[in-house]
Amino acid sequence: MMKNSVCEESFYIESEEEEYDENESDFSDEDNNDDENNRPNYSLTSAWPQSYRKSMDLYSNVSSPSLDFLGVPSLSQLGSSFFGSSLIRRNTPEILPSLHKPLIPPAEEEKAVYKHISHDEKPSKDADGLPISRQSSYGQAVVNGMNVLCGVGILSTPYAVKEGGWAGLPILFIFGVLSFYTGMLLRYCLDSQPGIETYPDIGQAAFGTTGRIFVSIILYVELYASCVDIIIVEGDNLSAIFPNAHLSLGGFELDARHLFVVLTTLAVLPTVWMRDLSVLSYISVGGVIASVLVVLCLYWAGLVDHVGFESKGTVLNLPTLPVAIGLYGFCFGGHAVFPNIYTSLADRSQFPAVLLTSFVMVTLLYGGTAVLGYLMFGDSTESQFTLNLPKGLIASKVAVWTTVVNPFTKYALTLSPVAMSLEELLPPKHAKSHVYPILIRTALTISTSLVGLAVPFFGLMLALTGSLLTMLVTLILPCVCFLRILKGKISHLQVTICVLIITIGTASALIGSYSALSNIIQSMA
Repeated sequence: MMKNSVCEESFYIESEEEEYDENESDFSDEDNNDDENNRPNYSLTSAWPQSYRKSMDLYSNVSSPSLDFLGVPSLSQLGSSFFGSSLIRRNTPEILPSLHKPLIPPAEEEKAVYKHISHDEKPSKDADGLPISRQSSYGQAVVNGMNVLCGVGILSTPYAVKEGGWAGLPILFIFGVLSFYTGMLLRYCLDSQPGIETYPDIGQAAFGTTGRIFVSIILYVELYASCVDIIIVEGDNLSAIFPNAHLSLGGFELDARHLFVVLTTLAVLPTVWMRDLSVLSYISVGGVIASVLVVLCLYWAGLVDHVGFESKGTVLNLPTLPVAIGLYGFCFGGHAVFPNIYTSLADRSQFPAVLLTSFVMVTLLYGGTAVLGYLMFGDSTESQFTLNLPKGLIASKVAVWTTVVNPFTKYALTLSPVAMSLEELLPPKHAKSHVYPILIRTALTISTSLVGLAVPFFGLMLALTGSLLTMLVTLILPCVCFLRILKGKISHLQVTICVLIITIGTASALIGSYSALSNIIQSMA
């Protein structure tokens, strides 16, 4: 399906130090003089993982249809006065040199092609078939930001209200505000010096190679957990549609849920093997539309078909409130991609407005779903509100099938960064092999299915992921890295806010993780 010249080089990763050396003169020496003593020395060209930027660009560089109707925001300078205009250097180049070339070099025979392409005719894909970083408009960036934030977590927001009660609902909005703030902190970390383009780069700028590896592992584990969540969603919803499905094979008997998890695994495997994921990345932008459609189906079932509304619910459910904390935290786990969205913006001063628009729209979507879903189903709310919808209604069928189909386009995109990071670790003698990458991706896919079968508790898995991983990625690490990288350049107020967020994130992580794990163990027993 793919040319041998592309495949043989697609897994080979080499150092780009020489290319960076040629570009170092483009940056002013003044940018680094003041920071040499305050920041660890590091080389962004040799540390693992090198594939992170490319894999995350699948989320941040998808050119959605023209969205100029959103307009150029008047809020483009939002946050400048709050964070302080003298906080960091503001003359970061619009496009860093590394944005013009793929992180994994193309095949030798294709390099000649690049040399003959003018700056106005840049290729849309690299040697692996992945989109090359390009400038995004304000509207495209908003859509990409919403697509990152709008995931399977929206299915569990009514369940989160059930677990925490009505009094716990403000936690959702608190996390939304804090997550927006920490997203802005990432921007200032990116602007602190040339060459910082991704979340792992920020970790390395703050704590050296150890920080880069630690941040990368956390991000990859979070992506892996999201793949497990997708598998559970598929098994739960398909078994709800076909509850009597089963398969007897030899001495094994598979019930509906186990059968559909196996079938889902077989269905996504071909997409996981693909090196050209650009088609899936375009389709996945429809995730925003799919999320809105599912929510509209819920509203239709409640307000038009008059489903539910028989229970007023609980004001405060203190014993399971920590589970709700994890579920609310999971809703805002998009920080892994925010740096890529920022660096891909044509006008980076619009990033605060992009972030604000994305967070406001997504938070309203989450909040509306949580309120209406819990009003409709009360204390009988399932971990996915689609499982509560009456099967005979058209709105229910549309919601369930949308929930089933949409994750298929996101599974490969979510797993690919993990797979590519492992492929980097292959010995040089196996770097050009076709077999080993396929084996790695197959093993990862099967392992997510096994975990999904072993721990088939969607709400609790989301709560554990939100507490243990999302709190780190969204609240704790941005503040820690910000304080480390910009030490001595920030005000006492900013330090206080960061310490407060770190405290909230740490407490939420500890309490939420313990509660989720305890409930999982109890449910398995």
